[in-house]
Amino acid sequence: MAKHISMAVIRRLPKYHRYLKDLLERDIHRISSKELSEIIGFTASQIRQDLNNFGGFGQQGYGYNVEELYNEIGKILGLNNVYKTIIVGAGNLGQAIANYSGFQKSGFEIKALFEANPRFIGLKIRELEILDVEIMEDYIKENDIKIAVICTPKESAQDVADKLVRAGINGIWNFAPVDLELPEDVVVENVHLTESLFTLSYLLNEKNKATK
Repeated sequence: MAKHISMAVIRRLPKYHRYLKDLLERDIHRISSKELSEIIGFTASQIRQDLNNFGGFGQQGYGYNVEELYNEIGKILGLNNVYKTIIVGAGNLGQAIANYSGFQKSGFEIKALFEANPRFIGLKIRELEILDVEIMEDYIKENDIKIAVICTPKESAQDVADKLVRAGINGIWNFAPVDLELPEDVVVENVHLTESLFTLSYLLNEKNKATK
């Protein structure tokens, strides 16, 4: 039986990956959990507990091999795979995501953008032509697309998600401000930008009250 890993641990893994990449770029190849804790902001105990969920990476008296740990966390995150990806919604947010080169470097290969608004159809973002959403389901099936990014208004997001699932998509990155109702075997990661902004607003408000 596969070991259950908490979502809290899983959500910390990308941060480990990012900081380890920074260390490699600074030509640092060995680091202790104490040194890593000072950089990343987690306690040394938390770091050891997190990494022990996936096997033993560190050595007593040596610490962690940065390159090895970086590569292993990349494998755990599935970044050694290539994911054929589409974006649905070619407005400002969809275009910004399409223009971000970091996705390609991480194995998320954006193949096409889809849009319902006729004035966007046929335009190009980088080398990607914006296609009519009416042909989206056929395109997904013909090109073995596995991941879709939803950047549509909330009113159309559920309908779009239903079409994506029907066409065979099994992973959705949802930027629409709505909780989607989908089958249990479809993996969804919701990114609600306004909720994050409201959290920032709360923290600023609390800070302002404390200084009065």
